[in-house]
Amino acid sequence: MTWKPRDPQEVLPPRLRGVAITLISAFALLPVLFMVLMSLTPDNEVAAGTLWPSRFAFSNYANMWHTVSLGPGLGNSLIAAVTAAVIATALAVGAAYCLTRFTFPGRRIFLTSLVMVQSLPGTLLILPLFMVFSSIGSYLGLTVVGTRGGLIITYLTFALPLATWVMVTYLRKIPESLEEAGLVDGLTRFGTLWRITVPLSWPGMTVALVFSFLLGWNDVLFASILTQPGTRTVGVQLQILGLAAEGGAIPLYGQLLGASVVSAVPVVLLYLFFQRYLVGGLTSGGVKG
Repeated sequence: MTWKPRDPQEVLPPRLRGVAITLISAFALLPVLFMVLMSLTPDNEVAAGTLWPSRFAFSNYANMWHTVSLGPGLGNSLIAAVTAAVIATALAVGAAYCLTRFTFPGRRIFLTSLVMVQSLPGTLLILPLFMVFSSIGSYLGLTVVGTRGGLIITYLTFALPLATWVMVTYLRKIPESLEEAGLVDGLTRFGTLWRITVPLSWPGMTVALVFSFLLGWNDVLFASILTQPGTRTVGVQLQILGLAAEGGAIPLYGQLLGASVVSAVPVVLLYLFFQRYLVGGLTSGGVKG
């Protein structure tokens, strides 16, 4: 008798399945809907704990662009996060190819170090990074602190190990026989990487790209130390907006929540655009080839 795997959707009855999906969706969407609603609420009503506004303050979305430099902050975040994500993904493909296709001394130690780097708290690296960047400016005359380049290098410190580990997991699934066939046909190692491995690795590369992007986009800690007013990211601008006050001690809750909604839009669009590749990359990378 042949055992057939059971469809996960058949674990629950149809009606109970619908109830479970509804509850999970409500649990996930309720905070987002509440944030959108509060962004349209006057500040005094948000401070008073009002659940439904007496009037919709659409002016919050118009005023938040002038309260802080939100537009330049979004631009700086996009430039730094996208650049770091693209560079990390490109380098991770080559590194993962070497780690999965060749055997050399220290290979296992290097793979272990990728996990160890991810476990290091970011607060431990702030002072060393700042000292290194300051030393570069002192000895080489290159300004790193306060520039987008310094921020990109900082994000690469965390994005590159993560992207490499994701690509190692994914490339292990691709049969080496495909590359051996390419070598027989006259391709070089680089040719097999570019013509065979890279086209088959798009789902894994998408996962590495999105996760690397999120590392930079969600960062506030390093950006608050390594940027100046002209290179501040959206996370730092949101922090500044949270400290702003109007009418005494009442913070600008409506504008802060409105800016939070706007800053979340690029991430939502990124997930929607790469949804198909993300699902494929995450599921296939978890299967042992």
